[in-house]
Amino acid sequence: MKRIIEICANSAYSCAEAEAGGADRVELCAAIPEGGTTPSYGEVKVAMELTSSLAMHVIIRPRGGDFLYSLYEVKTMMYDIERMKELGVQGVVLGCLTADGEISTKLLEALVEVAAPMSVTFHRAFDLCRNPFKALEEIIDCGCNRILTSGQAPDAEAGIPLIKSLIERANNRIIIMPGCGVRAHNINRIEAETGAKEFHTSARIVRESFMEYRKEGVPMGNRFISEYEREVTERKLVEALIKQ
Repeated sequence: MKRIIEICANSAYSCAEAEAGGADRVELCAAIPEGGTTPSYGEVKVAMELTSSLAMHVIIRPRGGDFLYSLYEVKTMMYDIERMKELGVQGVVLGCLTADGEISTKLLEALVEVAAPMSVTFHRAFDLCRNPFKALEEIIDCGCNRILTSGQAPDAEAGIPLIKSLIERANNRIIIMPGCGVRAHNINRIEAETGAKEFHTSARIVRESFMEYRKEGVPMGNRFISEYEREVTERKLVEALIKQ
């Protein structure tokens, strides 16, 4: 089976770079430092216009932080899913938990129903749930197509034991996709030791701003992030993963 590479892309430009590097699919997100939030309608539309062979999946996450959502946040998610369907994207990426760390199954069923017939990936909210094996069965029952996970560890390499067990337990009923820290130097090991065939990675570099005039010391938001550099997907890093 061919290895599938999904790139976590933070812009339409990054989507184009992912396609140029040979990626199979992207997860398009905004606010990567917060773990990814829903990108704008315009960003998704431009990304669709800039790519042709790339499967476009879009994260549906109204904010950073936890995965316990209020009624108005749920309504926002529903509207965003509907807009993505109108744009013709192939899939959405989402997740939801209860206050006690279980899968919020009723909400997940409703989100999957609204998303149909798009593919649905349950994102790394899975890595914060109480019981991964119980959650696996519930996510399957709710109709999701895949789970993105680091194996409830800081990165997928450290999470190899759980990822392997999840793939064995899933028994082809759902795709288990390792993500977080998947790189050219470790993807072969993760594949060999888990049996995974789909992989999620960022393949990003830091790019300097083209601004000539710069006013330092006046942060626009997070004071630890410079306004004069940004992370973008780099096609050569994607190619390196493909060649492994």
